[in-house]
Amino acid sequence: MTSETTDVVEDGYQRGLSARTVQMIAIGGAIGTGLFYGAGGAIEQAGPALILAYLVAGLAIFVVMRALGELLIYRPVAGSISEYADEFLGKYLGFTNGWTYWAVWTTTCMAEITVAGKYINYWFPSIPVWVTALVVLLVLFTANLISVKVFGEAEFWFSMIKVVAIIGMILIGTLVLLPIAGIGPDAGPSLTNLYGDGGFFATGFNSALLSLQIVVFAYVGVELVGVTAGEAADPKVTLRKAINTLPFRIGLFYVGALIVILSVRGWRNYSEGNSPFVEVFAYIGIPGAAGIVNFILLTAALSSCNSGIYSTGRMLRSLSQRGDAPKKLTTLSSRHVPVAGIVLSAGVMVLGVIVNIIDPAHAFAYITSVSTVGIIFVWSSILVSHFIYRRRVAAGALPASDYRLPGAPITTAIALAFFAMVIVLLFFSESGRIALVVGAVWFAGVTIGYFVLTGRRRAVHAGR
Repeated sequence: MTSETTDVVEDGYQRGLSARTVQMIAIGGAIGTGLFYGAGGAIEQAGPALILAYLVAGLAIFVVMRALGELLIYRPVAGSISEYADEFLGKYLGFTNGWTYWAVWTTTCMAEITVAGKYINYWFPSIPVWVTALVVLLVLFTANLISVKVFGEAEFWFSMIKVVAIIGMILIGTLVLLPIAGIGPDAGPSLTNLYGDGGFFATGFNSALLSLQIVVFAYVGVELVGVTAGEAADPKVTLRKAINTLPFRIGLFYVGALIVILSVRGWRNYSEGNSPFVEVFAYIGIPGAAGIVNFILLTAALSSCNSGIYSTGRMLRSLSQRGDAPKKLTTLSSRHVPVAGIVLSAGVMVLGVIVNIIDPAHAFAYITSVSTVGIIFVWSSILVSHFIYRRRVAAGALPASDYRLPGAPITTAIALAFFAMVIVLLFFSESGRIALVVGAVWFAGVTIGYFVLTGRRRAVHAGR
């Protein structure tokens, strides 16, 4: 154990996340059930053009991450996303950003523990989903309480499984596409499947455009590396390397995987509710294809919930330190873990178990809608914070970072315009409209909360 990974920083955290752990968190953060499972419905909607949708959205996400990287090198802190909003956008948006990011991960975790229960049912159908959901939450909650290293190791191996699965599928699929006798079906797999059945935009350009709202949310979690800033060993080096590899990860894990999937089997063979990975593995003839992918999906759900518990605990402590949450949430355990924030977040996540017992089919559609609009708000706030940071650097008010977003502020404006377009696209689907309504209710509630808190602060100061 090196001193580099055990140093305690000014805000009380321990730099217990090694370079390899942060790298794997960065890799795994961009891979989730959106690709392993949700891509089936997206392929059905957009056809081969889904590849382009992932590429375009990936470029926007890369701009966000480079902007976040520049801010992280300037000031690496835990809860960084909310901290930058507070510093550059003001108290209200710092408050709103922090609580919204907390809500994004809390609701995501609620959904993931339920999904984990359904995956366990594949092997053990007699176990109630809510029982598995509760056990998963308790295990990951305990792991996060022990130390940041336990969280990091768990996330490292969760991410490793996801990465190996995708690389394995790409390699096997590539071999099937090559003229090597005895591997895969004798006919069918071909690169011509990308354009031979109705063209690249087989379902129409509008359908491809509408798929962007699905695609964007598959990238939720990529920003998690920014939350690790306060606990990463040598963050100015580690975080830079993690962000620099993002284009490669998007190109391989999303674009590369989809090219192989859609080449091995034509786009008409995929549909909503069916994992394209199961379809490909089964088509190639790999024994136990459904079981293999079910295990991968379970891993992805566990990874997402593990990240959710970690990030929500840090975000609540960051809010508390600024006076935007109860002071008790600043509490750190003897192991330098934000125990109060983790306990509160996990307690709220238990509602997911209760909702699962009552009515999972309908209630979760509304609960998780918070994350739909919320994550775009968070990503956009990173871009605007970066824009203001650059202006202050130009004015000589702040030191410049040596890790800069290429093409800013033009690239910043293009990415913001892209996210604005995705918000508009939400109006054209029923689920999107639900997300907008729930998002509006959430932001109204947060705004009321902010002004109530501000009023109490004023009353306290006036009474002194």
